[in-house]
Amino acid sequence: MSDNTPKEQNSIPTSKVQRSAKFVTTGIKIGGNYIKHYSKKLFNPEMDKSELNEDNASDIYESLSELKGSALKVAQMLSMDKNLLPQAYTDKFSQSQYNAPPLSGPLIVQTFKKYFGKTPDKIYDKFNVRSSNAASIGQVHQAELDGKKLAVKIQYPGVGDSISSDLKLVKPFAFRMLGMSEKELDVYMKEVEERLLEETDYELEVRRSIEFSNACSGLDNVVFPKYYPELSSKRIITMDWLEGKHLREFLQTNPSQELRDLIGQALWDFYNFQQHELRAVHADPHPGNFMITPDGKLGVIDFGCIKEMPEDFYYPFFSLTSTGLMENKKETIKAFWQLEMIHPNDTPAQIEFYYNMYRQMIGLFAKPYITDHFDFGQTEFFDELYGFGEKVSKMPEFKQARGVKHFIYVNRTNFGLYNILHELKAKVKTDTFKPHVVEMFA
Repeated sequence: MSDNTPKEQNSIPTSKVQRSAKFVTTGIKIGGNYIKHYSKKLFNPEMDKSELNEDNASDIYESLSELKGSALKVAQMLSMDKNLLPQAYTDKFSQSQYNAPPLSGPLIVQTFKKYFGKTPDKIYDKFNVRSSNAASIGQVHQAELDGKKLAVKIQYPGVGDSISSDLKLVKPFAFRMLGMSEKELDVYMKEVEERLLEETDYELEVRRSIEFSNACSGLDNVVFPKYYPELSSKRIITMDWLEGKHLREFLQTNPSQELRDLIGQALWDFYNFQQHELRAVHADPHPGNFMITPDGKLGVIDFGCIKEMPEDFYYPFFSLTSTGLMENKKETIKAFWQLEMIHPNDTPAQIEFYYNMYRQMIGLFAKPYITDHFDFGQTEFFDELYGFGEKVSKMPEFKQARGVKHFIYVNRTNFGLYNILHELKAKVKTDTFKPHVVEMFA
């Protein structure tokens, strides 16, 4: 075992008092980091905040790793929203996608007793109490039954019950790190809370996994594990073990451009089929949720986070990305009204400002949709995308809440998809599943 294997954890703070105490001590540490930073700055006025950010990121990540659950999940989400956080946080928080400290064997056995009334060795022929993968909400164990290799996902104790209270505790940190207005942060946290409540309901996840894997079964080069409802419960999921490599491991094998394009195409089709044909999408596109199988297919192993898209969001948003609608200023502004990107009390000057900014923003986002092929390996597109995001994040005009709540997960999904395709350096045929659009808005 390598030295950097995370240590096992023997307990999780589950009560509100224990969890809030952990946040308080983290807050005190962060206060200390600020004092240290400003005292150093007295002697070195040129000093920037990178050391402060690194200290804070380490302290916050360490606490969230022990608490697990929604607090760690928010950190993981923020690490994907590249424009929201300083680099130190992004780097540290992205670890939660792969290697949170796993729970010890006795805690795992306890969870089985609670939900099945028996220990795992009475359910499976073989069960490995050492986890093979630990993330923010649960960890995965290998098992065998009737000669079949299985993956058993076990949720950390207390995670599902502490979402609302955790998010209240995480709010001051988010407020300080994101610089959002109170109203905007409330919208963000509410939407995150709704998705997390669904994500910790493993019975719902099993139903959705079966439903979505059936709906997507016709897609080329995409495979799914079989799920076993009778071996699953509110906090435990049993599915087939999919052999394969996570994206980063796959890329280390130096795959051919042909194979990168094949996997990239499978990802593009998987996401766009769901968005445009199912109007609901797997909204957690971090690389840990995908495997590349030995025969070169894309394995999808997690349907915990699904975002449904209502028509009054879907049509105005995708019509703007996929038609000449943006050439018609009047209709574009109507779509922006509907999406709450322009507000009723905006002055004519503000309407003009937001119209121009959002037009640029959507124009950039829509580039892959405009041609029938797109090369995600090119860095210019991503430099432009992040450069624009960086510029907007510093503008006072964007400190107030704008846009309906559906943007939070739909943007996260699509930018997450673009990022994975960029890591793959894939060239993709982008006209396989086209958005359904309308040209006029009431």
